[in-house]
Amino acid sequence: MAQALRPNTVGGLFATDGKPHPLQDTLLAVTLVLGITSFVTAMFNDLHLLSSWTGLVGILTGAFGQWISVTTRERFGLILGLGASGVGFFLGMAHGGLFGGVF
Repeated sequence: MAQALRPNTVGGLFATDGKPHPLQDTLLAVTLVLGITSFVTAMFNDLHLLSSWTGLVGILTGAFGQWISVTTRERFGLILGLGASGVGFFLGMAHGGLFGGVF
């Protein structure tokens, strides 16, 4: 009966290993903030510099975060941030790009 008292964390979407991961959690938060910023600013044509640069940095931080991620919770949030960063980056590129009108 001892096994009946153990919690089932194997099947949970946000399962963790019970250890702190400060670098991975920081990359997750940064990627989400950059992704949301890039996605929202991509809806405005005049903010293409902000949306393309935040999208590019969000893609890079998200890719590095995926590379060193340990838990499913981290990977799930990073994929959301990467998707938002990618959409914002490509819409920012379509509206003028990284250096549009500057050079």
